[in-house]
Amino acid sequence: MNEQASGDDHSTVTLTPHLSIVVPAYNEIDRIGGSLKRMMEYFDAQSYAYEILVIDDGSTDGTLDLVKSLAGDHEQVSAFHYDGNRGKGYAVRYGILRSKGKFILFSDADLATPIEEVEHLFEGIKSGCDVAIGSRDVVGSKLEKRQSVIRELGGKVFNKLVQKLAVPGIHDTQCGFKLFTHHAAYNIFSCCQVDNFSFDVEALYLSRQFNFSIAEIPVRWHHVEGSKVRVVRDSVRMLRTLYKIRATDYQKKISERTDASASTLHL
Repeated sequence: MNEQASGDDHSTVTLTPHLSIVVPAYNEIDRIGGSLKRMMEYFDAQSYAYEILVIDDGSTDGTLDLVKSLAGDHEQVSAFHYDGNRGKGYAVRYGILRSKGKFILFSDADLATPIEEVEHLFEGIKSGCDVAIGSRDVVGSKLEKRQSVIRELGGKVFNKLVQKLAVPGIHDTQCGFKLFTHHAAYNIFSCCQVDNFSFDVEALYLSRQFNFSIAEIPVRWHHVEGSKVRVVRDSVRMLRTLYKIRATDYQKKISERTDASASTLHL
């Protein structure tokens, strides 16, 4: 598999970023431009250092070239590309394991959750949590534009199964806006195996296995047309993946990561 970092490599950022933003992108030429401009505008105005990693998941529509063009001389922005469409979970994992920030945010390319909502997630981290996830289904959340009835119903049914089988107590696992400490992110995603849309469930399931604390934070959210998820097509696959997560023995990988972390602390 041919893998490459394109545009301005984030290794040129001399300071350890306070925040890394990982953005998976597959054929996002119609949406990534406005989203990336908004992110650069927002984070350029903040007092902390940042990096944005756009992970091109085998796009065929010019997404990569557009990102490279928009990044320009922004050394904080990197475009990564590998051959083939591997899946959203693979893209997020690929980006997170290459991130350098003290904190790592995963954000959908459509910015259905406005980028400034990250400050609310930071409040969850400041309270002592290792993982802060945006939620559309807790008190205080604001749905500015809802999904179709079919999508919303499908999401609720899936979440009921998720709570029963994997992560009880989490109301919204699928919101594409999650913040991790670097330590938590690296440990979790080093053990992840799911490449498709159910990767969020696996990441939260592993968070629990590592005993990382999770804060579910209400956010503003608006539906954006163009989702790659198809309710009928993907529902069976997501359900199958959910059972696979439950059946997977992650303990060996978790033990390896725990031992590695302990060794690093004693260096």
